[in-house]
Amino acid sequence: MKFNQFKANINSFKTSKLGGLDAQFKLAPELRLRYDADKIKASNPKKAAVLALFYPNENNETTFILTERASYKGTHSAQISFPGGKIDISDKNLEATAVREANEEIGIKTESVEIIRELTDVYIPPSNFLATPFIGYLSERPKFITNYEVETTIEVLLEDLLNDTSLTTVNLSTSYMKNTDVPCFKLNGYVVWGATAMMLSEIKELLKQ
Repeated sequence: MKFNQFKANINSFKTSKLGGLDAQFKLAPELRLRYDADKIKASNPKKAAVLALFYPNENNETTFILTERASYKGTHSAQISFPGGKIDISDKNLEATAVREANEEIGIKTESVEIIRELTDVYIPPSNFLATPFIGYLSERPKFITNYEVETTIEVLLEDLLNDTSLTTVNLSTSYMKNTDVPCFKLNGYVVWGATAMMLSEIKELLKQ
């Protein structure tokens, strides 16, 4: 999709009905339960926000950014994710969290980001985070400057996300599951699963409308 086409559809993206949990759970691991609002509230999750950021590449093709997390002793070590993190006391709201984290992690200029809309929260049981995704855009490709949290940036064509051939299943073992088949996206050779894949599933449905 050319970026001018993407921008022409932004008003539609703002008002279209979100796929919500039904869209997200198309890419959820089988062991990932549908937690109801009461159960999530009872777990007192930490609030976080992420930014799904779209922009044109050098060929004016619509592109979005993912990151490979740096390796560390933690639940989400080396996983593929959107820029984002937990809310800070200085953030006026979760939108501000998403943009600030993108600035800190990949060097995005906060004043350049145009937010399109908030998406459906994703509860992440292993780390007890309730993450709110925001979809936004830049009018030109940014220069990425990564910090210690990011191993590498991954620039993905929107066309690849919208293409159903990117959907597959892989067998994974992590600190909290063993030899489990999980649905995922295969993007630029990277396996994208879990919460990020759930968010991408809702984004895919929204942008395909």
